[in-house]
Amino acid sequence: MKILWTGSHGFIAGYAIEKLLENGHVVYGVDNFWKYGKVSKSFDNHENFHFTEGDAKDVDLLKNIIVENDIEIFVAGAAIIGGIAMFHELAYDIIAENEKLTCAAFDACIYAYNKENSTLRKIVVISSSMVFENTDSFPSKESDLIKCPAPSSTYGFQKLSTEYFAKGAYLQYGLPYTIVRPFNAVGIGEKRSNTGHEIFSGNIKLCMSHVLPDLVLKIYKGQNPVHILGNGNQVRHYTYAGDLAEAIIKCMFSDEALNDDFNLSYPQGHSVLELADAVWKFMGKEGNVPIIQDKAYTWDVQKRIPDVSKARNILGIECSTSLEDSLKEIIPWITEQIELGTI
Repeated sequence: MKILWTGSHGFIAGYAIEKLLENGHVVYGVDNFWKYGKVSKSFDNHENFHFTEGDAKDVDLLKNIIVENDIEIFVAGAAIIGGIAMFHELAYDIIAENEKLTCAAFDACIYAYNKENSTLRKIVVISSSMVFENTDSFPSKESDLIKCPAPSSTYGFQKLSTEYFAKGAYLQYGLPYTIVRPFNAVGIGEKRSNTGHEIFSGNIKLCMSHVLPDLVLKIYKGQNPVHILGNGNQVRHYTYAGDLAEAIIKCMFSDEALNDDFNLSYPQGHSVLELADAVWKFMGKEGNVPIIQDKAYTWDVQKRIPDVSKARNILGIECSTSLEDSLKEIIPWITEQIELGTI
């Protein structure tokens, strides 16, 4: 198939586009390198990857790519996204810019889908576990979303908005969709962001205010005790980005995923303390990790625990890579990047 992926040089996209190309699909990418600056991907020179450096808020650009190249699936991946510090620092820009990106994606797809002899089959919306920010139902099912309070953070609220865009475009214009909600992706490829000011945790400047790379950085540089936000009992389902890429691809191509939404996650949760201890031991330290608790951010969700039975039962999706196996790939890469000065 022919696929257009906005935010093509982002984190999860890096895993997914590589797999799509390996499977013989043709991928058109759009990215403006807003977050990291110019980055390269393994697939940049692949014969079936066609890249346009541009702004995914440019509706005419998106329309032209869809129509001129007979795009069949549009993946709305472009977004301002970052760690918890970015939720606070860029609270307005996150909602404003991401709404513009969402509007552009849907405006272009509605236009293309309703053209005569349209090839466009659907739009795939990359949502987020943050739509469940204020739920008190655990594990959280897709159907619980209509019962839980709206997210408090502008990031979570805007991600919920993307899901309503999808439902509205389908109801009014017949545009088919699939909504995917990745939970706490971990993997390689993320670098230090170009945005925001320096944020320190103890004596260490944070990498990206993402818990895993920041823990690796602190331990690698000898911070002792290791600073964490809050009491460390926050529960996350750290999901290997390679598994998420496979899961998103299944959602893209499955007829059973049409006009539906799916939680995508590793089924086992870990607290921040458990993660810190796992990183500590993986990096050759003895005993339990020594911890000092710093004041938590306002929007530091205490639990994100997904129910993944819907994706498993309908689509056969299993995100099965354990945290321990993920760390075998991720920690050596992060330490190498620390030495190179990229994070």
